[in-house]
Amino acid sequence: MNLKELTIKEAHKLLEEKEITSVELTKAHFDGIKKHDGNIHAFLSLTEKEALESAKKVDQRISKGEPIEMLAGIPAAIKDNILIRGAKTTAASKILENYIAPYDATVIKKLKEEEAVFIGKTNMDEFAMGGSTENSAFGPTKNPVDTNRVPGGSSGGSAAAIKAGFSVYALGSDTGGSIRQPAGFCGVVGFKPSYGAVSRHGLMAMASSLDQIGPITKNVDDAAAVFEIIRGADILDSTSADREWQSYHDKPVDIEEIKFGVPREYFTHGLAPEIEKNIKAVISKLEKEGAQIEEISLPYSEWALAAYYIIMPAEVSANLARFDGIKYGYSKMSNLKDTYLESRGEGFGAEARRRIMLGTYVLSAGYYDAYYTRAQKVRRLIKQDFVHAFKEVDAIITPTSPTTAFKFGEKTQDPLSMYLADIYTVSINLAGVPAISIPIKEVNGLPVGLQLIGNNFEDIKLLKIAKIVEDMSK
Repeated sequence: MNLKELTIKEAHKLLEEKEITSVELTKAHFDGIKKHDGNIHAFLSLTEKEALESAKKVDQRISKGEPIEMLAGIPAAIKDNILIRGAKTTAASKILENYIAPYDATVIKKLKEEEAVFIGKTNMDEFAMGGSTENSAFGPTKNPVDTNRVPGGSSGGSAAAIKAGFSVYALGSDTGGSIRQPAGFCGVVGFKPSYGAVSRHGLMAMASSLDQIGPITKNVDDAAAVFEIIRGADILDSTSADREWQSYHDKPVDIEEIKFGVPREYFTHGLAPEIEKNIKAVISKLEKEGAQIEEISLPYSEWALAAYYIIMPAEVSANLARFDGIKYGYSKMSNLKDTYLESRGEGFGAEARRRIMLGTYVLSAGYYDAYYTRAQKVRRLIKQDFVHAFKEVDAIITPTSPTTAFKFGEKTQDPLSMYLADIYTVSINLAGVPAISIPIKEVNGLPVGLQLIGNNFEDIKLLKIAKIVEDMSK
Protein backbone atom coordinates (compact mmCIF):
# COMPACT_ATOMS: atom_id res chain seq x y z
CA MET A 1 0.00 0.00 0.00
CA ASN A 2 1.37 3.40 -1.02
CA LEU A 3 0.23 5.75 1.74
CA LYS A 4 1.13 8.80 -0.35
CA GLU A 5 -1.51 7.95 -2.96
CA LEU A 6 -4.45 7.79 -0.55
CA THR A 7 -7.39 10.14 -0.88
CA ILE A 8 -9.09 11.67 2.16
CA LYS A 9 -11.90 9.12 2.06
CA GLU A 10 -9.49 6.17 1.70
CA ALA A 11 -7.19 7.40 4.47
CA HIS A 12 -10.13 8.04 6.82
CA LYS A 13 -11.48 4.51 6.27
CA LEU A 14 -8.07 2.92 6.95
CA LEU A 15 -7.62 5.00 10.10
CA GLU A 16 -11.05 4.03 11.42
CA GLU A 17 -10.39 0.36 10.69
CA LYS A 18 -6.98 0.65 12.42
CA GLU A 19 -5.17 -0.66 9.34
CA ILE A 20 -2.87 2.36 9.47
CA THR A 21 -2.08 5.01 12.05
CA SER A 22 -1.99 8.76 11.57
CA VAL A 23 1.67 8.76 12.62
CA GLU A 24 2.48 6.23 9.87
CA LEU A 25 0.54 8.28 7.34
CA THR A 26 2.21 11.52 8.40
CA LYS A 27 5.71 10.03 8.44
CA ALA A 28 5.20 8.57 4.96
CA HIS A 29 4.48 12.04 3.60
CA PHE A 30 7.44 13.60 5.39
CA ASP A 31 9.67 10.84 4.01
CA GLY A 32 8.50 11.69 0.51
CA ILE A 33 9.13 15.40 1.08
CA LYS A 34 12.65 14.78 2.39
CA LYS A 35 13.52 12.54 -0.55
CA HIS A 36 12.04 14.56 -3.40
CA ASP A 37 11.14 18.11 -2.43
CA GLY A 38 14.73 19.25 -2.83
CA ASN A 39 14.02 19.04 -6.54
CA ILE A 40 10.36 20.18 -6.56
CA HIS A 41 10.53 22.91 -3.86
CA ALA A 42 6.82 22.73 -3.04
CA PHE A 43 7.39 23.72 0.62
CA LEU A 44 8.87 26.83 2.19
CA SER A 45 8.74 25.43 5.73
CA LEU A 46 7.80 22.18 7.47
CA THR A 47 6.12 21.69 10.85
CA GLU A 48 7.15 18.09 11.48
CA LYS A 49 7.23 18.18 15.28
CA GLU A 50 3.76 19.74 15.56
CA ALA A 51 2.38 17.42 12.87
CA LEU A 52 3.54 14.25 14.60
CA GLU A 53 2.17 15.48 17.93
CA SER A 54 -1.23 16.08 16.30
CA ALA A 55 -1.09 12.65 14.64
CA LYS A 56 -0.34 10.93 17.96
CA LYS A 57 -3.37 12.55 19.58
CA VAL A 58 -5.63 11.25 16.83
CA ASP A 59 -4.13 7.74 17.15
CA GLN A 60 -4.79 7.80 20.88
CA ARG A 61 -8.45 8.63 20.27
CA ILE A 62 -8.76 5.83 17.72
CA SER A 63 -7.13 3.34 20.08
CA LYS A 64 -9.78 4.21 22.70
CA GLY A 65 -12.54 3.48 20.19
CA GLU A 66 -13.60 7.10 19.90
CA PRO A 67 -15.10 8.28 16.60
CA ILE A 68 -13.03 10.66 14.47
CA GLU A 69 -13.97 13.34 11.97
CA MET A 70 -13.33 12.91 8.23
CA LEU A 71 -10.16 15.06 8.21
CA ALA A 72 -8.78 13.90 11.57
CA GLY A 73 -5.20 12.67 11.42
CA ILE A 74 -4.87 13.40 7.69
CA PRO A 75 -1.92 15.52 6.45
CA ALA A 76 -2.65 18.92 4.93
CA ALA A 77 -0.35 21.42 3.20
CA ILE A 78 -1.16 25.11 3.63
CA LYS A 79 -0.30 27.94 1.25
CA ASP A 80 2.13 30.33 2.90
CA ASN A 81 -0.25 33.30 2.91
CA ILE A 82 -2.66 31.57 5.32
CA LEU A 83 -1.80 32.09 8.99
CA ILE A 84 -1.07 29.22 11.37
CA ARG A 85 -0.34 30.47 14.87
CA GLY A 86 3.33 30.08 15.76
CA ALA A 87 4.36 29.07 12.23
CA LYS A 88 6.45 31.12 9.84
CA THR A 89 4.20 32.80 7.26
CA THR A 90 6.09 34.68 4.57
CA ALA A 91 3.73 35.00 1.56
CA ALA A 92 6.95 34.05 -0.30
CA SER A 93 8.24 37.60 0.19
CA LYS A 94 11.53 38.85 1.58
CA ILE A 95 9.59 41.57 3.38
CA LEU A 96 8.04 38.89 5.64
CA GLU A 97 10.96 36.45 5.65
CA ASN A 98 10.95 35.99 9.43
CA TYR A 99 7.32 36.72 10.25
CA ILE A 100 5.70 34.35 12.75
CA ALA A 101 1.89 34.29 12.65
CA PRO A 102 0.37 35.43 15.98
CA TYR A 103 -3.05 33.84 15.37
CA ASP A 104 -4.83 31.20 13.30
CA ALA A 105 -6.79 31.97 10.16
CA THR A 106 -10.44 30.99 10.54
CA VAL A 107 -10.02 28.10 8.07
CA ILE A 108 -7.11 26.81 10.19
CA LYS A 109 -9.23 27.03 13.37
CA LYS A 110 -11.90 24.95 11.65
CA LEU A 111 -9.39 22.37 10.47
CA LYS A 112 -7.84 22.20 13.96
CA GLU A 113 -11.30 21.46 15.37
CA GLU A 114 -11.36 18.50 12.97
CA GLU A 115 -7.89 17.46 14.25
CA ALA A 116 -6.21 17.92 10.87
CA VAL A 117 -2.45 17.49 10.67
CA PHE A 118 -0.52 20.42 9.17
CA ILE A 119 2.73 19.31 7.59
CA GLY A 120 4.01 22.61 6.27
CA LYS A 121 3.61 25.85 4.33
CA THR A 122 3.77 25.76 0.55
CA ASN A 123 5.59 27.98 -1.92
CA MET A 124 3.73 30.57 -3.98
CA ASP A 125 4.16 33.67 -6.09
CA GLU A 126 4.99 36.57 -3.80
CA PHE A 127 1.79 37.80 -2.11
CA ALA A 128 -0.09 35.57 -4.59
CA MET A 129 0.94 37.75 -7.55
CA GLY A 130 1.68 35.53 -10.50
CA GLY A 131 0.71 32.54 -12.57
CA SER A 132 3.84 30.40 -12.41
CA THR A 133 5.32 30.45 -8.86
CA GLU A 134 8.44 31.96 -10.43
CA ASN A 135 7.88 35.15 -8.42
CA SER A 136 8.67 33.59 -5.02
CA ALA A 137 11.50 35.35 -3.19
CA PHE A 138 12.75 31.89 -2.16
CA GLY A 139 12.98 30.26 -5.58
CA PRO A 140 10.47 28.68 -7.96
CA THR A 141 8.49 25.47 -7.55
CA LYS A 142 8.79 22.86 -10.31
CA ASN A 143 5.93 20.94 -11.85
CA PRO A 144 6.17 17.29 -10.70
CA VAL A 145 4.85 16.16 -14.11
CA ASP A 146 7.78 17.82 -15.91
CA THR A 147 10.34 19.63 -13.78
CA ASN A 148 11.33 21.83 -16.72
CA ARG A 149 7.90 23.43 -16.53
CA VAL A 150 6.10 25.68 -14.08
CA PRO A 151 3.39 24.30 -11.76
CA GLY A 152 1.22 27.36 -12.34
CA GLY A 153 0.47 29.98 -9.76
CA SER A 154 0.07 31.52 -7.46
CA SER A 155 -0.77 28.36 -5.46
CA GLY A 156 1.90 26.39 -7.33
CA GLY A 157 3.44 24.89 -4.21
CA SER A 158 0.08 23.52 -3.01
CA ALA A 159 -0.75 21.99 -6.42
CA ALA A 160 2.74 20.51 -6.78
CA ALA A 161 2.55 19.05 -3.26
CA ILE A 162 -0.63 17.16 -4.12
CA LYS A 163 0.63 15.92 -7.47
CA ALA A 164 3.95 14.80 -5.98
CA GLY A 165 2.25 12.90 -3.14
CA PHE A 166 3.64 15.18 -0.42
CA SER A 167 0.21 15.74 1.16
CA VAL A 168 -3.29 14.30 1.02
CA TYR A 169 -4.86 17.71 0.41
CA ALA A 170 -3.89 21.37 0.45
CA LEU A 171 -5.32 24.85 0.81
CA GLY A 172 -4.66 27.60 -1.69
CA SER A 173 -6.04 31.05 -2.40
CA ASP A 174 -7.60 32.23 -5.65
CA THR A 175 -7.72 35.88 -6.72
CA GLY A 176 -7.85 35.44 -10.50
CA GLY A 177 -7.30 31.72 -11.01
CA SER A 178 -4.59 30.94 -8.48
CA ILE A 179 -6.15 27.65 -7.36
CA ARG A 180 -7.62 26.51 -10.66
CA GLN A 181 -4.73 27.29 -13.03
CA PRO A 182 -2.02 25.42 -11.03
CA ALA A 183 -4.46 22.55 -10.49
CA GLY A 184 -4.90 22.42 -14.25
CA PHE A 185 -1.16 22.56 -14.92
CA CYS A 186 -0.39 19.82 -12.37
CA GLY A 187 -3.31 17.51 -13.14
CA VAL A 188 -5.17 17.75 -9.82
CA VAL A 189 -8.51 19.21 -8.68
CA GLY A 190 -8.72 22.86 -7.61
CA PHE A 191 -11.91 24.45 -6.27
CA LYS A 192 -12.57 28.18 -5.88
CA PRO A 193 -15.73 28.64 -3.78
CA SER A 194 -18.20 31.51 -4.16
CA TYR A 195 -16.89 34.79 -2.79
CA GLY A 196 -18.05 34.91 0.82
CA ALA A 197 -18.51 31.16 1.18
CA VAL A 198 -15.21 30.80 3.07
CA SER A 199 -13.85 33.29 5.60
CA ARG A 200 -10.81 35.29 4.51
CA HIS A 201 -9.82 36.14 8.09
CA GLY A 202 -6.16 35.20 8.44
CA LEU A 203 -5.49 35.18 4.70
CA MET A 204 -2.91 37.81 3.81
CA ALA A 205 -4.88 40.19 1.63
CA MET A 206 -3.92 40.71 -1.99
CA ALA A 207 -7.14 42.03 -3.55
CA SER A 208 -9.85 41.87 -0.91
CA SER A 209 -12.88 41.87 -3.22
CA LEU A 210 -11.45 38.98 -5.25
CA ASP A 211 -9.50 36.72 -2.85
CA GLN A 212 -10.99 33.38 -1.80
CA ILE A 213 -9.54 30.33 0.00
CA GLY A 214 -10.23 26.88 -1.41
CA PRO A 215 -8.96 23.28 -1.54
CA ILE A 216 -6.57 21.55 -3.93
CA THR A 217 -7.11 17.79 -3.87
CA LYS A 218 -6.76 14.48 -5.70
CA ASN A 219 -10.44 14.26 -6.66
CA VAL A 220 -13.77 16.07 -6.42
CA ASP A 221 -14.98 14.10 -3.38
CA ASP A 222 -11.96 15.33 -1.42
CA ALA A 223 -12.54 18.93 -2.52
CA ALA A 224 -16.11 18.68 -1.25
CA ALA A 225 -14.97 17.15 2.05
CA VAL A 226 -12.59 20.04 2.73
CA PHE A 227 -15.03 22.71 1.54
CA GLU A 228 -17.78 21.44 3.85
CA ILE A 229 -15.45 22.01 6.83
CA ILE A 230 -13.98 25.41 5.93
CA ARG A 231 -17.15 27.10 4.61
CA GLY A 232 -19.50 29.27 6.65
CA ALA A 233 -20.04 32.73 8.08
CA ASP A 234 -17.40 34.32 10.29
CA ILE A 235 -17.88 37.31 12.58
CA LEU A 236 -14.27 38.29 11.81
CA ASP A 237 -14.96 38.58 8.07
CA SER A 238 -17.83 40.90 7.20
CA THR A 239 -17.82 39.66 3.60
CA SER A 240 -18.53 36.05 4.62
CA ALA A 241 -22.07 34.88 3.95
CA ASP A 242 -24.47 33.59 6.60
CA ARG A 243 -26.61 31.04 4.81
CA GLU A 244 -27.97 27.51 4.92
CA TRP A 245 -25.76 24.97 3.12
CA GLN A 246 -26.91 21.66 1.72
CA SER A 247 -24.76 18.55 2.10
CA TYR A 248 -22.66 17.14 -0.71
CA HIS A 249 -24.02 13.72 0.26
CA ASP A 250 -27.65 14.68 -0.23
CA LYS A 251 -29.54 13.50 -3.31
CA PRO A 252 -27.08 13.16 -6.25
CA VAL A 253 -27.59 15.08 -9.48
CA ASP A 254 -28.96 13.17 -12.47
CA ILE A 255 -26.94 13.84 -15.63
CA GLU A 256 -30.12 14.00 -17.72
CA GLU A 257 -31.30 16.93 -15.61
CA ILE A 258 -28.13 18.99 -16.18
CA LYS A 259 -27.88 21.69 -18.81
CA PHE A 260 -24.32 22.77 -19.60
CA GLY A 261 -23.53 26.12 -21.17
CA VAL A 262 -20.60 26.40 -23.58
CA PRO A 263 -19.59 30.06 -24.04
CA ARG A 264 -18.60 30.81 -27.63
CA GLU A 265 -16.20 33.52 -26.45
CA TYR A 266 -14.02 30.91 -24.67
CA PHE A 267 -13.41 28.81 -27.78
CA THR A 268 -11.80 31.31 -30.13
CA HIS A 269 -8.28 32.50 -30.96
CA GLY A 270 -5.56 31.86 -28.38
CA LEU A 271 -6.80 28.44 -27.23
CA ALA A 272 -4.39 25.60 -28.05
CA PRO A 273 -6.11 23.30 -30.61
CA GLU A 274 -5.37 20.08 -28.68
CA ILE A 275 -6.87 21.52 -25.49
CA GLU A 276 -9.98 22.60 -27.39
CA LYS A 277 -10.23 19.13 -28.90
CA ASN A 278 -10.03 17.43 -25.49
CA ILE A 279 -12.57 19.77 -23.88
CA LYS A 280 -15.02 19.26 -26.74
CA ALA A 281 -14.54 15.49 -26.49
CA VAL A 282 -15.76 15.63 -22.89
CA ILE A 283 -18.68 17.83 -23.93
CA SER A 284 -19.66 15.30 -26.64
CA LYS A 285 -19.45 12.44 -24.15
CA LEU A 286 -21.68 14.30 -21.68
CA GLU A 287 -24.23 14.91 -24.42
CA LYS A 288 -24.24 11.22 -25.38
CA GLU A 289 -24.91 10.32 -21.75
CA GLY A 290 -27.99 12.51 -21.69
CA ALA A 291 -26.81 15.94 -20.57
CA GLN A 292 -28.16 18.98 -22.37
CA ILE A 293 -25.56 21.17 -24.09
CA GLU A 294 -26.32 24.75 -25.09
CA GLU A 295 -24.07 27.37 -26.67
CA ILE A 296 -24.24 30.59 -24.66
CA SER A 297 -22.68 34.02 -24.82
CA LEU A 298 -20.73 35.87 -22.13
CA PRO A 299 -20.21 39.03 -24.20
CA TYR A 300 -18.42 41.12 -21.59
CA SER A 301 -15.81 38.40 -20.92
CA GLU A 302 -13.78 40.12 -23.65
CA TRP A 303 -13.11 42.93 -21.18
CA ALA A 304 -12.57 40.80 -18.08
CA LEU A 305 -8.79 40.72 -18.24
CA ALA A 306 -8.53 44.49 -18.71
CA ALA A 307 -10.95 45.18 -15.84
CA TYR A 308 -9.20 42.66 -13.58
CA TYR A 309 -5.76 44.17 -14.13
CA ILE A 310 -7.10 47.57 -13.05
CA ILE A 311 -9.18 46.49 -10.04
CA MET A 312 -6.70 43.94 -8.68
CA PRO A 313 -3.57 46.20 -8.62
CA ALA A 314 -5.66 49.04 -7.15
CA GLU A 315 -6.55 46.80 -4.20
CA VAL A 316 -2.99 45.47 -4.04
CA SER A 317 -1.58 49.00 -3.69
CA ALA A 318 -3.92 49.67 -0.77
CA ASN A 319 -3.42 46.32 0.98
CA LEU A 320 0.37 46.27 0.69
CA ALA A 321 0.72 49.83 2.03
CA ARG A 322 0.85 48.28 5.51
CA PHE A 323 4.31 46.85 4.76
CA ASP A 324 6.16 50.08 5.34
CA GLY A 325 9.31 48.96 7.16
CA ILE A 326 8.03 50.28 10.48
CA LYS A 327 5.23 48.12 11.89
CA TYR A 328 6.65 44.66 11.11
CA GLY A 329 8.58 42.73 8.51
CA TYR A 330 11.75 43.70 6.65
CA SER A 331 13.07 47.11 7.67
CA LYS A 332 15.94 49.25 6.40
CA MET A 333 15.89 51.98 9.03
CA SER A 334 16.98 55.45 8.03
CA ASN A 335 15.12 58.75 7.93
CA LEU A 336 11.36 58.35 7.43
CA LYS A 337 11.33 58.75 3.63
CA ASP A 338 14.30 56.45 3.03
CA THR A 339 12.92 53.86 5.46
CA TYR A 340 9.80 53.59 3.30
CA LEU A 341 11.66 53.60 0.01
CA GLU A 342 14.47 51.21 0.94
CA SER A 343 12.37 48.77 2.98
CA ARG A 344 9.74 48.44 0.26
CA GLY A 345 12.21 48.63 -2.62
CA GLU A 346 14.36 45.84 -1.21
CA GLY A 347 11.60 43.84 0.48
CA PHE A 348 9.21 43.53 -2.46
CA GLY A 349 10.04 41.63 -5.63
CA ALA A 350 9.65 42.98 -9.17
CA GLU A 351 6.08 41.74 -9.75
CA ALA A 352 4.82 43.09 -6.42
CA ARG A 353 6.40 46.49 -7.15
CA ARG A 354 4.90 46.48 -10.65
CA ARG A 355 1.38 45.87 -9.35
CA ILE A 356 1.71 48.39 -6.53
CA MET A 357 2.76 51.06 -9.02
CA LEU A 358 -0.04 50.16 -11.45
CA GLY A 359 -2.58 50.28 -8.65
CA THR A 360 -1.33 53.59 -7.29
CA TYR A 361 -1.52 55.06 -10.79
CA VAL A 362 -5.12 54.01 -11.50
CA LEU A 363 -6.24 55.34 -8.11
CA SER A 364 -4.48 58.67 -8.48
CA ALA A 365 -6.21 62.01 -9.06
CA GLY A 366 -7.24 62.43 -12.67
CA TYR A 367 -7.12 58.70 -13.43
CA TYR A 368 -9.51 57.21 -10.84
CA ASP A 369 -12.63 57.79 -12.93
CA ALA A 370 -10.93 57.06 -16.24
CA TYR A 371 -9.67 53.66 -15.12
CA TYR A 372 -10.87 52.35 -11.76
CA THR A 373 -14.48 53.56 -11.95
CA ARG A 374 -14.87 52.31 -15.52
CA ALA A 375 -13.38 48.94 -14.58
CA GLN A 376 -15.91 48.58 -11.78
CA LYS A 377 -18.72 49.30 -14.26
CA VAL A 378 -17.38 46.56 -16.54
CA ARG A 379 -17.21 44.24 -13.54
CA ARG A 380 -20.92 44.78 -12.94
CA LEU A 381 -21.65 43.91 -16.58
CA ILE A 382 -19.54 40.74 -16.33
CA LYS A 383 -21.49 39.71 -13.26
CA GLN A 384 -24.73 40.31 -15.16
CA ASP A 385 -23.45 38.01 -17.93
CA PHE A 386 -23.33 35.16 -15.43
CA VAL A 387 -26.68 36.05 -13.85
CA HIS A 388 -28.33 35.84 -17.28
CA ALA A 389 -26.47 32.64 -18.22
CA PHE A 390 -27.51 30.79 -15.06
CA LYS A 391 -31.16 31.48 -15.79
CA GLU A 392 -30.71 29.06 -18.69
CA VAL A 393 -27.99 26.58 -17.61
CA ASP A 394 -26.82 24.73 -14.50
CA ALA A 395 -23.08 24.90 -15.15
CA ILE A 396 -20.70 26.42 -17.68
CA ILE A 397 -17.85 24.43 -19.27
CA THR A 398 -14.63 26.16 -20.32
CA PRO A 399 -10.91 25.40 -20.49
CA THR A 400 -9.00 26.25 -17.31
CA SER A 401 -6.06 27.68 -19.25
CA PRO A 402 -5.39 28.35 -22.96
CA THR A 403 -2.18 26.24 -22.84
CA THR A 404 -0.61 23.43 -20.87
CA ALA A 405 2.17 24.22 -18.38
CA PHE A 406 4.84 26.38 -19.99
CA LYS A 407 8.60 26.19 -19.49
CA PHE A 408 10.49 28.25 -16.93
CA GLY A 409 11.41 31.68 -18.24
CA GLU A 410 9.05 31.42 -21.18
CA LYS A 411 6.81 34.29 -20.04
CA THR A 412 8.79 36.11 -17.34
CA GLN A 413 10.21 38.72 -19.73
CA ASP A 414 6.74 39.58 -21.02
CA PRO A 415 4.32 40.25 -18.14
CA LEU A 416 1.41 40.70 -20.57
CA SER A 417 1.79 37.17 -21.94
CA MET A 418 1.81 35.88 -18.35
CA TYR A 419 -1.37 37.83 -17.57
CA LEU A 420 -3.07 36.36 -20.66
CA ALA A 421 -2.75 32.90 -19.07
CA ASP A 422 -5.55 34.05 -16.72
CA ILE A 423 -7.98 34.76 -19.56
CA TYR A 424 -10.44 31.96 -18.64
CA THR A 425 -10.30 32.40 -14.87
CA VAL A 426 -10.40 36.10 -13.91
CA SER A 427 -14.04 36.73 -14.87
CA ILE A 428 -15.11 34.17 -12.24
CA ASN A 429 -13.43 36.18 -9.47
CA LEU A 430 -14.86 39.45 -10.78
CA ALA A 431 -18.35 37.90 -10.64
CA GLY A 432 -17.77 36.10 -7.34
CA VAL A 433 -19.16 32.77 -8.59
CA PRO A 434 -17.70 29.31 -7.79
CA ALA A 435 -15.54 27.36 -10.24
CA ILE A 436 -13.54 24.14 -10.25
CA SER A 437 -10.75 22.73 -12.42
CA ILE A 438 -10.64 18.98 -12.96
CA PRO A 439 -8.02 17.06 -14.97
CA ILE A 440 -8.99 15.45 -18.28
CA LYS A 441 -7.01 13.72 -21.06
CA GLU A 442 -3.40 14.92 -21.31
CA VAL A 443 -1.74 16.62 -24.27
CA ASN A 444 1.81 15.44 -25.04
CA GLY A 445 2.09 14.05 -21.52
CA LEU A 446 1.03 17.34 -19.90
CA PRO A 447 -2.18 17.74 -17.86
CA VAL A 448 -5.18 19.63 -19.21
CA GLY A 449 -7.69 21.26 -16.90
CA LEU A 450 -11.41 21.55 -17.63
CA GLN A 451 -13.15 24.35 -15.75
CA LEU A 452 -16.74 24.18 -14.55
CA ILE A 453 -18.43 27.37 -13.38
CA GLY A 454 -21.48 27.42 -11.12
CA ASN A 455 -24.09 29.94 -10.02
CA ASN A 456 -23.43 32.10 -6.99
CA PHE A 457 -23.56 30.03 -3.75
CA GLU A 458 -24.54 26.88 -5.63
CA ASP A 459 -21.15 25.44 -4.68
CA ILE A 460 -22.48 22.04 -3.65
CA LYS A 461 -24.49 21.68 -6.85
CA LEU A 462 -21.34 22.54 -8.83
CA LEU A 463 -19.30 19.95 -6.93
CA LYS A 464 -21.92 17.27 -7.63
CA ILE A 465 -21.85 18.15 -11.32
CA ALA A 466 -18.04 18.14 -11.26
CA LYS A 467 -18.12 14.61 -9.83
CA ILE A 468 -20.15 13.47 -12.85
CA VAL A 469 -17.75 15.15 -15.27
CA GLU A 470 -14.76 13.70 -13.40
CA ASP A 471 -16.18 10.18 -13.72
CA MET A 472 -16.91 10.76 -17.43
CA SER A 473 -13.36 11.99 -18.07
CA LYS A 474 -11.61 8.88 -16.74
